Amino acid sequence: MKKVVLMIFLFIGGAQVAQSQIQGGIKAGINYNSDSFSDVKNDALNGAKSKTGFHAGAWLRINLPVTDLYLRPELVYTQLSNEVSYEPAGFAAKTTTYDFQKIDIPVLVGMKFLKVAHVFAGPSFQYILDSDFDINELKQVDSDGFSVGLQLGAGVELGKLGFDVRWERALSDTEANFIDNNAGQNVNFDTRVNQIILGLSYRF
Repeated sequence: MKKVVLMIFLFIGGAQVAQSQIQGGIKAGINYNSDSFSDVKNDALNGAKSKTGFHAGAWLRINLPVTDLYLRPELVYTQLSNEVSYEPAGFAAKTTTYDFQKIDIPVLVGMKFLKVAHVFAGPSFQYILDSDFDINELKQVDSDGFSVGLQLGAGVELGKLGFDVRWERALSDTEANFIDNNAGQNVNFDTRVNQIILGLSYRF
């Protein structure tokens, strides 16, 4: 009987520990298609119409026992704008803006410090869902497959609310193409862009 009671208490204690080690929530924010924070400032002052987007999704945080480290996988929908410049054979150079939607899956390892602050880094997997150009002579972009980027960032948590800033760097290429009907030419370009990401999160 004593063994049964002990096993019950151990099971309840283990479940409570496991529950306390896993947290989750939702997040949303703004994406800037840029390589540096100075570019973000300049783009913002100019309206940043061609290089901004947004994201929304969910996250989990798995606190690793006896350390200040955690694992944070995320599932995020992102919509972002970008520009493509190209020179069709026999035609003047052109620039077009396109919007694309994608699923991002960052898998981050982070460390907490000073009770409210944290830093993190890890790979981010991307899959393009759809893309649209802003001029009629271009057909919809074709793209497939995953690509991988690297995210580095830092943030703070005040109660259930969190704010973080991230820099994402492309590690692999996802090549896409469209057809310029006027020039009769395929144009290839890379859909993986470097980003500055500002995010706001809520913990359940």
